[in-house]
Amino acid sequence: MLGLQKFLFVHVLACLGRLAHGSDIINGEKAPENSMQYMASVQNNKGQHVCGGFLITEDFVVSAAHCNDFTPTHVVLGNHNLKNGNHQKIKIKKKIIHENYQQLGLGNDIMLLELLSVQLNERVQTIQLPRAEIHLEENQVCQVAGWGTTKTHGKSVDELMVVNVSVITSKNCEAQWPRLPANVICAGGYNTTKGFCQGDSGGPLLCDGLAVGVVSFNYKENCSYPNKPNIYTDISKYLQWIDGIVKSRKYDE
Repeated sequence: MLGLQKFLFVHVLACLGRLAHGSDIINGEKAPENSMQYMASVQNNKGQHVCGGFLITEDFVVSAAHCNDFTPTHVVLGNHNLKNGNHQKIKIKKKIIHENYQQLGLGNDIMLLELLSVQLNERVQTIQLPRAEIHLEENQVCQVAGWGTTKTHGKSVDELMVVNVSVITSKNCEAQWPRLPANVICAGGYNTTKGFCQGDSGGPLLCDGLAVGVVSFNYKENCSYPNKPNIYTDISKYLQWIDGIVKSRKYDE
């Protein structure tokens, strides 16, 4: 029995080794300047962009749990061009990683970043989350946005990029990802020329004006599609967790 457990553990690690952090946009276009005011650049203490995120309240940004591996210290809001200094640079007060997250590829890849202070204005706005569990249709067209490379092993970009991606059903996705974790959405990548790639995970999957997913991982570091489907954390499965944290912080004030 112990030998079988050891074999399974090694096999899982081998599979995880073929995963790759996501969210750089492939075959997309620059996001319109007056759109997506909720997008956040999650950065380290050197001012380097390490992940994406999105503002859901004046105090909280949603990102991917594995983004904590890059030791983020602050977020930048209010500008699509990261080289433009006309933005808000907000210190991260606390990072709250889902208690069931273990490592990339095993699910629960979601994190809340509590911020010190955000000023909402015409350049900085929040994005709504689903109010209940969602059921996306096959081939439903959504969007994913982020900063980073636009091709395999390419250079990152300073402008926010966005691309349309089609939803892939769980059944079809599981056929490509036999060990697909629970509570995820599959969209883009497989049998398409569009999706995300390596760089800044944590960006949103946007469907019908709502942030429904968090960019989690793709396969290896190959962004030359077709490939395996891109994987997002399904936000609707974590609404109670998010609401509990946001409300508890308000009561503590």
